[in-house]
Amino acid sequence: MRLSDELPQDHRLATVYRYGAALGGVLLLAFGVLGFLDRLAFFDTTGQQVAGLSSNGLLSLVSVVVGITLMAGAVIGGNVASTLNMVVGGLFILSGFAGLAVLDSGANLLAFRMPNVIFAFTVGLLILTFGMYGRVSGGLPHDNPYWRARHPDQAAREAVTGPSVTALPSVGPTDPSPPEARRSPDSFPRRPG
Repeated sequence: MRLSDELPQDHRLATVYRYGAALGGVLLLAFGVLGFLDRLAFFDTTGQQVAGLSSNGLLSLVSVVVGITLMAGAVIGGNVASTLNMVVGGLFILSGFAGLAVLDSGANLLAFRMPNVIFAFTVGLLILTFGMYGRVSGGLPHDNPYWRARHPDQAAREAVTGPSVTALPSVGPTDPSPPEARRSPDSFPRRPG
């Protein structure tokens, strides 16, 4: 069994995944190219300012590679873009924590400063959200392709009979007849004799 067999292939959410990957890819590609244009030192741990963030040649290279990867995911679209967005978003968040851990030290190979950490957390969460949108939830609607892929039997039944309505507990009486008509025969007062 392949993972691609378990995921829906053609659905309207693919547009969200494509836009998320394209937006993230363009941002990273632009940042990386600006770093290369400034001819930054490759392993400089202090970095130089590029578009308000600290950068060096290594961070520029990583940004270009990840940006091109995200843009390729946007071109492919579908589940590839969604999964790629989730992976890259998660890695960005982890890189924010790693950058936070090595601030102002010799191990800061990507020349991170606090604005870079905030950027990594923000963009990571944004890209991760684009990847998870409509795919991960405890209450997906029944017309969601991921819900249908996870519940194929019920989805097939609903395709034939229409969506099932889950009965909610009633607040008041559900029988429209008057209360007197709903009484059981034992609850009526007995006549003497």
